[in-house]
Amino acid sequence: MAIVSLREAINQAIDEEMARDERVFLLGEEVANYQGAYKVSQGLLQKWGPMRILDTPIAEAGFAGVGIGAAMVGLRPIVEFMTWNFSLVAYDQIVNNAAKMLSMSGGNFHVPIVFRGPGGAAHGLAATHSQALESVYAHFPGLKVVMPSTCKDVKGLLKTSIRDDNPIVFIESEVMYGDKGEIPDGEYTIPLGVGEVKKEGKDLTIVSWSKVLAHVVLKAMDALQEELNISIEVIDPRTIRPMDYDLIVNSVKKTNRLVIVEEGWPFAGVGAQISHEISSRAFDYLDAPIERVTQEDVPLPYAHDLEKFSLPNLDKIRTAVKKVLYID
Repeated sequence: MAIVSLREAINQAIDEEMARDERVFLLGEEVANYQGAYKVSQGLLQKWGPMRILDTPIAEAGFAGVGIGAAMVGLRPIVEFMTWNFSLVAYDQIVNNAAKMLSMSGGNFHVPIVFRGPGGAAHGLAATHSQALESVYAHFPGLKVVMPSTCKDVKGLLKTSIRDDNPIVFIESEVMYGDKGEIPDGEYTIPLGVGEVKKEGKDLTIVSWSKVLAHVVLKAMDALQEELNISIEVIDPRTIRPMDYDLIVNSVKKTNRLVIVEEGWPFAGVGAQISHEISSRAFDYLDAPIERVTQEDVPLPYAHDLEKFSLPNLDKIRTAVKKVLYID
Protein backbone atom coordinates (compact mmCIF):
# COMPACT_ATOMS: atom_id res chain seq x y z
CA MET A 1 0.00 0.00 0.00
CA ALA A 2 1.31 3.43 -0.92
CA ILE A 3 1.52 6.29 1.58
CA VAL A 4 0.29 9.60 0.13
CA SER A 5 -0.96 12.96 1.36
CA LEU A 6 -4.66 13.74 1.32
CA ARG A 7 -4.16 16.27 -1.50
CA GLU A 8 -2.34 13.59 -3.51
CA ALA A 9 -5.19 11.14 -2.91
CA ILE A 10 -7.68 13.66 -4.31
CA ASN A 11 -5.39 14.37 -7.25
CA GLN A 12 -5.09 10.65 -8.01
CA ALA A 13 -8.86 10.17 -7.88
CA ILE A 14 -9.47 13.02 -10.34
CA ASP A 15 -6.65 11.89 -12.64
CA GLU A 16 -7.82 8.27 -12.70
CA GLU A 17 -11.44 9.19 -13.36
CA MET A 18 -10.42 11.56 -16.15
CA ALA A 19 -8.48 8.70 -17.72
CA ARG A 20 -11.43 6.35 -17.27
CA ASP A 21 -14.12 8.70 -18.63
CA GLU A 22 -13.48 11.46 -21.17
CA ARG A 23 -16.62 13.28 -19.97
CA VAL A 24 -14.97 14.17 -16.65
CA PHE A 25 -13.45 17.65 -16.39
CA LEU A 26 -12.42 20.07 -13.62
CA LEU A 27 -13.25 23.75 -13.37
CA GLY A 28 -12.79 26.37 -10.69
CA GLU A 29 -10.68 29.27 -9.51
CA GLU A 30 -6.92 28.71 -9.97
CA VAL A 31 -7.27 24.98 -10.70
CA ALA A 32 -5.26 25.15 -13.94
CA ASN A 33 -2.29 27.51 -14.32
CA TYR A 34 -1.77 27.97 -10.57
CA GLN A 35 -2.16 24.17 -10.03
CA GLY A 36 -4.89 24.69 -7.44
CA ALA A 37 -5.12 27.04 -4.47
CA TYR A 38 -3.99 24.12 -2.28
CA LYS A 39 -2.10 22.31 -5.10
CA VAL A 40 -4.75 19.60 -5.30
CA SER A 41 -4.82 19.83 -9.11
CA GLN A 42 -1.05 19.93 -9.54
CA GLY A 43 0.05 18.49 -12.87
CA LEU A 44 -3.45 17.97 -14.27
CA LEU A 45 -3.36 20.87 -16.72
CA GLN A 46 -0.10 19.62 -18.20
CA LYS A 47 -1.53 16.12 -18.59
CA TRP A 48 -5.10 16.83 -19.72
CA GLY A 49 -4.92 20.28 -21.28
CA PRO A 50 -7.07 23.44 -21.00
CA MET A 51 -10.23 21.84 -22.41
CA ARG A 52 -10.54 19.59 -19.35
CA ILE A 53 -8.81 21.67 -16.63
CA LEU A 54 -10.46 25.09 -16.75
CA ASP A 55 -9.66 28.23 -14.79
CA THR A 56 -12.73 30.34 -14.07
CA PRO A 57 -13.35 33.94 -12.98
CA ILE A 58 -14.08 34.66 -9.34
CA ALA A 59 -17.79 34.06 -9.93
CA GLU A 60 -19.05 31.01 -8.06
CA ALA A 61 -22.66 31.32 -9.16
CA GLY A 62 -21.50 31.54 -12.76
CA PHE A 63 -19.17 28.57 -12.92
CA ALA A 64 -21.43 26.42 -10.70
CA GLY A 65 -24.19 27.11 -13.23
CA VAL A 66 -21.90 26.26 -16.14
CA GLY A 67 -21.10 22.95 -14.43
CA ILE A 68 -24.77 22.15 -13.86
CA GLY A 69 -25.59 22.87 -17.48
CA ALA A 70 -22.70 20.69 -18.66
CA ALA A 71 -23.90 17.84 -16.44
CA MET A 72 -27.43 18.12 -17.83
CA VAL A 73 -26.14 17.52 -21.36
CA GLY A 74 -24.05 14.49 -20.46
CA LEU A 75 -20.68 15.63 -19.11
CA ARG A 76 -19.38 14.92 -15.60
CA PRO A 77 -17.96 18.13 -14.16
CA ILE A 78 -16.00 18.51 -10.95
CA VAL A 79 -16.52 22.04 -9.64
CA GLU A 80 -13.89 23.16 -7.15
CA PHE A 81 -14.72 25.92 -4.69
CA MET A 82 -11.65 27.56 -3.20
CA THR A 83 -13.54 27.19 0.07
CA TRP A 84 -17.06 26.00 0.81
CA ASN A 85 -17.71 29.38 2.38
CA PHE A 86 -17.66 30.79 -1.17
CA SER A 87 -20.25 28.22 -2.23
CA LEU A 88 -22.85 30.40 -0.52
CA VAL A 89 -22.56 32.72 -3.50
CA ALA A 90 -23.71 29.75 -5.63
CA TYR A 91 -26.27 28.50 -3.11
CA ASP A 92 -29.20 29.06 -5.44
CA GLN A 93 -27.50 27.12 -8.24
CA ILE A 94 -26.70 24.16 -5.98
CA VAL A 95 -29.98 23.78 -4.09
CA ASN A 96 -32.52 25.12 -6.59
CA ASN A 97 -31.02 23.78 -9.80
CA ALA A 98 -28.62 20.90 -9.18
CA ALA A 99 -30.52 19.32 -6.28
CA LYS A 100 -34.01 19.61 -7.77
CA MET A 101 -33.49 19.20 -11.51
CA LEU A 102 -34.05 15.42 -11.63
CA SER A 103 -37.33 15.69 -9.73
CA MET A 104 -38.63 18.82 -11.42
CA SER A 105 -37.82 17.47 -14.90
CA GLY A 106 -39.77 14.30 -14.23
CA GLY A 107 -36.60 12.23 -14.34
CA ASN A 108 -35.48 13.58 -17.71
CA PHE A 109 -32.33 15.40 -16.53
CA HIS A 110 -29.73 13.82 -14.29
CA VAL A 111 -27.08 16.14 -12.88
CA PRO A 112 -23.89 14.07 -12.40
CA ILE A 113 -21.73 16.78 -10.84
CA VAL A 114 -19.32 16.93 -7.91
CA PHE A 115 -18.95 20.20 -6.00
CA ARG A 116 -15.80 19.91 -3.91
CA GLY A 117 -13.32 21.95 -1.89
CA PRO A 118 -12.27 22.66 1.71
CA GLY A 119 -14.80 23.45 4.43
CA GLY A 120 -14.89 24.16 8.14
CA ALA A 121 -12.38 26.09 10.22
CA ALA A 122 -8.71 26.35 9.35
CA HIS A 123 -6.46 28.58 11.48
CA GLY A 124 -7.42 32.17 12.15
CA LEU A 125 -9.54 32.72 9.03
CA ALA A 126 -12.38 34.36 10.99
CA ALA A 127 -16.13 33.86 10.88
CA THR A 128 -16.94 34.16 7.17
CA HIS A 129 -14.18 31.73 6.09
CA SER A 130 -14.56 29.06 8.78
CA GLN A 131 -18.06 27.64 8.47
CA ALA A 132 -19.01 23.96 8.65
CA LEU A 133 -21.85 23.83 6.13
CA GLU A 134 -22.61 20.11 5.90
CA SER A 135 -25.95 20.39 7.72
CA VAL A 136 -27.02 23.19 5.38
CA TYR A 137 -26.54 21.10 2.23
CA ALA A 138 -27.68 17.81 3.77
CA HIS A 139 -31.04 19.49 4.43
CA PHE A 140 -31.96 19.38 0.74
CA PRO A 141 -33.33 16.24 -0.94
CA GLY A 142 -31.41 15.56 -4.14
CA LEU A 143 -27.95 16.30 -2.75
CA LYS A 144 -25.53 13.75 -1.37
CA VAL A 145 -22.99 15.03 1.17
CA VAL A 146 -19.62 13.34 1.58
CA MET A 147 -17.02 14.12 4.28
CA PRO A 148 -14.05 11.71 4.41
CA SER A 149 -11.47 11.68 7.20
CA THR A 150 -8.61 9.59 5.76
CA CYS A 151 -6.56 9.44 2.56
CA LYS A 152 -7.99 6.02 1.72
CA ASP A 153 -11.54 7.24 2.17
CA VAL A 154 -11.09 10.50 0.29
CA LYS A 155 -9.81 8.73 -2.82
CA GLY A 156 -12.35 5.90 -2.80
CA LEU A 157 -15.30 8.16 -2.03
CA LEU A 158 -14.31 10.80 -4.58
CA LYS A 159 -14.06 8.21 -7.36
CA THR A 160 -17.50 6.91 -6.43
CA SER A 161 -18.88 10.46 -6.32
CA ILE A 162 -17.57 11.28 -9.79
CA ARG A 163 -19.32 8.18 -11.16
CA ASP A 164 -22.61 8.94 -9.37
CA ASP A 165 -25.51 10.28 -11.43
CA ASN A 166 -26.56 12.72 -8.71
CA PRO A 167 -25.10 16.03 -7.50
CA ILE A 168 -22.53 15.49 -4.76
CA VAL A 169 -21.34 17.95 -2.10
CA PHE A 170 -17.81 16.75 -1.29
CA ILE A 171 -16.32 18.62 1.67
CA GLU A 172 -12.62 18.32 2.51
CA SER A 173 -10.51 20.23 5.06
CA GLU A 174 -7.63 22.47 4.09
CA VAL A 175 -5.77 21.65 7.31
CA MET A 176 -5.87 17.96 6.33
CA TYR A 177 -4.38 18.32 2.84
CA GLY A 178 -0.91 17.53 4.22
CA ASP A 179 -2.07 14.55 6.30
CA LYS A 180 -0.58 11.29 5.08
CA GLY A 181 -2.01 7.79 5.07
CA GLU A 182 -2.11 4.47 3.28
CA ILE A 183 -4.22 3.89 0.19
CA PRO A 184 -4.84 0.49 -1.38
CA ASP A 185 -2.90 -0.49 -4.46
CA GLY A 186 -4.77 -0.50 -7.74
CA GLU A 187 -8.34 0.46 -8.52
CA TYR A 188 -10.81 0.79 -5.65
CA THR A 189 -13.96 2.69 -4.76
CA ILE A 190 -15.97 3.10 -1.55
CA PRO A 191 -19.78 3.13 -1.73
CA LEU A 192 -21.67 6.17 -0.50
CA GLY A 193 -23.86 5.66 2.55
CA VAL A 194 -21.55 3.09 4.16
CA GLY A 195 -19.80 4.16 7.36
CA GLU A 196 -16.87 2.54 9.11
CA VAL A 197 -15.88 1.59 12.65
CA LYS A 198 -12.57 3.38 13.01
CA LYS A 199 -11.92 1.98 16.51
CA GLU A 200 -13.81 -0.79 18.29
CA GLY A 201 -14.87 -0.43 21.92
CA LYS A 202 -17.50 -1.53 24.43
CA ASP A 203 -18.29 1.27 26.91
CA LEU A 204 -19.56 4.07 24.68
CA THR A 205 -19.83 5.14 21.04
CA ILE A 206 -18.46 8.37 19.60
CA VAL A 207 -19.70 9.41 16.15
CA SER A 208 -17.68 12.03 14.30
CA TRP A 209 -16.36 12.81 10.82
CA SER A 210 -13.77 14.63 8.75
CA LYS A 211 -11.17 16.84 10.45
CA VAL A 212 -12.77 16.75 13.90
CA LEU A 213 -12.58 12.96 13.88
CA ALA A 214 -9.03 12.79 12.56
CA HIS A 215 -7.49 15.69 14.49
CA VAL A 216 -9.54 15.84 17.70
CA VAL A 217 -11.60 12.74 18.48
CA LEU A 218 -8.99 10.05 17.88
CA LYS A 219 -6.44 11.94 19.98
CA ALA A 220 -9.01 12.58 22.72
CA MET A 221 -10.05 8.93 22.66
CA ASP A 222 -6.54 7.72 23.46
CA ALA A 223 -6.23 10.15 26.36
CA LEU A 224 -9.71 9.44 27.76
CA GLN A 225 -9.41 5.65 27.55
CA GLU A 226 -6.28 5.79 29.68
CA GLU A 227 -7.56 8.46 32.04
CA LEU A 228 -11.00 6.92 32.66
CA ASN A 229 -10.13 3.25 32.09
CA ILE A 230 -12.83 2.86 29.45
CA SER A 231 -13.16 1.42 25.96
CA ILE A 232 -14.50 3.79 23.26
CA GLU A 233 -15.93 2.79 19.88
CA VAL A 234 -15.46 5.41 17.15
CA ILE A 235 -17.80 5.53 14.14
CA ASP A 236 -17.08 7.54 10.99
CA PRO A 237 -20.23 7.80 8.81
CA ARG A 238 -18.07 9.09 5.91
CA THR A 239 -21.20 10.31 4.12
CA ILE A 240 -23.55 12.70 5.89
CA ARG A 241 -26.34 12.04 3.41
CA PRO A 242 -27.07 9.19 2.95
CA MET A 243 -26.12 8.34 6.54
CA ASP A 244 -25.31 4.80 7.69
CA TYR A 245 -27.70 4.84 10.65
CA ASP A 246 -27.70 1.04 10.93
CA LEU A 247 -23.99 1.08 11.75
CA ILE A 248 -24.54 3.61 14.53
CA VAL A 249 -27.59 1.79 15.88
CA ASN A 250 -25.71 -1.50 16.09
CA SER A 251 -22.84 0.20 17.89
CA VAL A 252 -25.18 1.85 20.41
CA LYS A 253 -26.89 -1.48 21.04
CA LYS A 254 -23.47 -2.78 22.05
CA THR A 255 -22.17 0.18 24.08
CA ASN A 256 -25.48 1.70 25.30
CA ARG A 257 -24.11 5.25 25.21
CA LEU A 258 -23.57 7.82 22.45
CA VAL A 259 -21.57 11.03 22.10
CA ILE A 260 -21.66 12.94 18.80
CA VAL A 261 -18.80 15.33 17.99
CA GLU A 262 -19.13 17.75 15.09
CA GLU A 263 -17.61 21.03 13.97
CA GLY A 264 -20.95 22.60 13.07
CA TRP A 265 -23.19 24.69 15.28
CA PRO A 266 -25.69 23.00 17.65
CA PHE A 267 -28.98 24.29 16.20
CA ALA A 268 -30.29 21.96 13.47
CA GLY A 269 -26.90 20.31 13.17
CA VAL A 270 -26.11 16.89 11.75
CA GLY A 271 -25.75 15.62 15.31
CA ALA A 272 -29.34 16.65 16.04
CA GLN A 273 -30.55 14.43 13.20
CA ILE A 274 -28.39 11.52 14.37
CA SER A 275 -29.75 11.97 17.89
CA HIS A 276 -33.31 11.77 16.62
CA GLU A 277 -32.64 8.66 14.54
CA ILE A 278 -30.88 6.81 17.36
CA SER A 279 -33.50 7.83 19.93
CA SER A 280 -36.17 6.49 17.58
CA ARG A 281 -34.41 3.26 16.64
CA ALA A 282 -32.48 2.35 19.79
CA PHE A 283 -34.13 4.16 22.70
CA ASP A 284 -34.45 1.04 24.85
CA TYR A 285 -30.71 0.38 24.54
CA LEU A 286 -29.61 3.79 25.80
CA ASP A 287 -28.38 3.92 29.39
CA ALA A 288 -27.92 7.70 29.28
CA PRO A 289 -29.16 10.64 27.22
CA ILE A 290 -27.21 11.27 24.02
CA GLU A 291 -24.59 14.01 24.35
CA ARG A 292 -23.48 16.37 21.57
CA VAL A 293 -20.21 18.28 21.31
CA THR A 294 -20.37 21.13 18.78
CA GLN A 295 -18.84 24.46 17.98
CA GLU A 296 -20.06 27.18 20.32
CA ASP A 297 -23.22 28.88 19.05
CA VAL A 298 -21.43 32.02 17.86
CA PRO A 299 -19.71 33.12 14.65
CA LEU A 300 -16.21 31.66 14.93
CA PRO A 301 -13.84 34.22 16.51
CA TYR A 302 -10.69 35.33 14.71
CA ALA A 303 -8.50 35.40 17.85
CA HIS A 304 -6.56 32.14 18.14
CA ASP A 305 -7.37 31.39 21.79
CA LEU A 306 -11.07 32.12 21.29
CA GLU A 307 -11.12 30.02 18.13
CA LYS A 308 -9.65 27.03 19.99
CA PHE A 309 -12.18 27.47 22.79
CA SER A 310 -15.12 27.71 20.39
CA LEU A 311 -14.36 24.51 18.46
CA PRO A 312 -14.69 20.94 19.80
CA ASN A 313 -11.72 20.04 21.98
CA LEU A 314 -10.52 17.47 24.49
CA ASP A 315 -12.08 19.20 27.50
CA LYS A 316 -15.53 19.35 25.88
CA ILE A 317 -15.35 15.72 24.80
CA ARG A 318 -14.17 14.66 28.27
CA THR A 319 -17.16 16.44 29.85
CA ALA A 320 -19.60 14.73 27.48
CA VAL A 321 -18.03 11.30 27.95
CA LYS A 322 -18.09 11.59 31.73
CA LYS A 323 -21.71 12.72 31.60
CA VAL A 324 -22.95 9.71 29.62
CA LEU A 325 -20.94 7.40 31.91
CA TYR A 326 -22.22 9.12 35.07
CA ILE A 327 -18.70 9.88 36.21
CA ASP A 328 -18.44 12.91 38.52
